[in-house]
Amino acid sequence: MIHAVDHVSSDRTWPILRSLANEYDHVDARRAHHAAESHALIERYSGTKTWIFGVDGDELYDPARLSGFREQLLAGEWAEVFKIASNVVNCIELDPSHRSATGYPSPPSRSITKLYNFAAIESWAGDGSERLHGGTIVFRDSSGEGAVDNIGERLTWEETPLRCLHLCFLRRSSLDSQPGPEPTARPILMETEMHDRSWRGALKRRLRRRVQPAASSWKREKYMRGDLVTVDAAPFFS
Repeated sequence: MIHAVDHVSSDRTWPILRSLANEYDHVDARRAHHAAESHALIERYSGTKTWIFGVDGDELYDPARLSGFREQLLAGEWAEVFKIASNVVNCIELDPSHRSATGYPSPPSRSITKLYNFAAIESWAGDGSERLHGGTIVFRDSSGEGAVDNIGERLTWEETPLRCLHLCFLRRSSLDSQPGPEPTARPILMETEMHDRSWRGALKRRLRRRVQPAASSWKREKYMRGDLVTVDAAPFFS
């Protein structure tokens, strides 16, 4: 099942998601005025043999490897693990003509992979900033919270079964400003701006997106560690 959530977008995201939901039975499209609303859609899977994979709009996964990795999950290879993290390249450049990507790898940067085994928990409710963040997790046994497997710590980008191009420093649309010498980041919206449905709120969001900020210090610290690498991105274009 795919739960696709549109969070206060100002483009054609919602019509596209609605169209996909009408076309495919396994796609559920919703609109959310608060990011935490998306977590409510997956709480009911707690205690079931379900893997929850949270993906943002700026994440690209290798489709062939993802398909093979799914088969491994279903076969029970990670049945004792609560969370899986893996290899990521936080991109400052994506070159379609040469099928290459340049960026900062994870590790040593932070992995943004959000893949959780909901069979390991009784519940995951409470206040959270968005899905799979915050709230209170009740584990089925005391070993659950520490059961994290970071595949990237033992396998290279070439070897890993789960790898992602994280486009956090690239322009998302023609409305974003041209990147300069330093990587750019997504517009940073205050909570009050994201949830304000008035014309003033819409105007503030539009201005934020037109005046693209430089990469925040938080993103620099988490996603720009280590040396720049250039990887073969051909599998991501297939």
